[in-house]
Amino acid sequence: MELPLYQVLKNDLAVELDYMKPQEQEVVRSLLNLVINEGKTYPQNKPLSQAAFSAYWLSQDAFVVRTSGQDGTHKPTEVLGAFYLKPNFPGMCSHICNAGFIVQPELRGLGIGRFMGEAMLMIAAKLGYEAVMFNLVFETNTPSVQLWQSLGFDIIGNIPRAVKLADGQVVEALIFYRALH
Repeated sequence: MELPLYQVLKNDLAVELDYMKPQEQEVVRSLLNLVINEGKTYPQNKPLSQAAFSAYWLSQDAFVVRTSGQDGTHKPTEVLGAFYLKPNFPGMCSHICNAGFIVQPELRGLGIGRFMGEAMLMIAAKLGYEAVMFNLVFETNTPSVQLWQSLGFDIIGNIPRAVKLADGQVVEALIFYRALH
């Protein structure tokens, strides 16, 4: 599988999915911090410094969805979403990967998450991973729950009272798993 991958979103915007470039790291960190501050999908409760972001997001493979330069306009590309892909466990269990996804808030619902999820499954298999596991999908994150189920993931467990949301609500986290072969 060759990168970049190209897709046209529901709003007719042409996008590409590729490895993150060094000059995109700060944009992705800012987007992740925005998502963290929303307090609805990631466990962190405060923005990540550059060092913390690097340790968390850049430890293995990192990808972005950006506007595509394929339309001939030569406009600067913009990061619309991003994900990381890394072993979920060390050593003898490193054939099971984990991934985390973020999308610009104003662009949610256009198919960026599905594009990234489908691409992640192909990339993970190509990189030699045998399964994907998400450890902590908040039950209140309905778009993610529906997306992962539609892509063939099973809920293999739940963690009661795992998440204390900013509004005081305490919710479950779901554990998702999908074999790649």
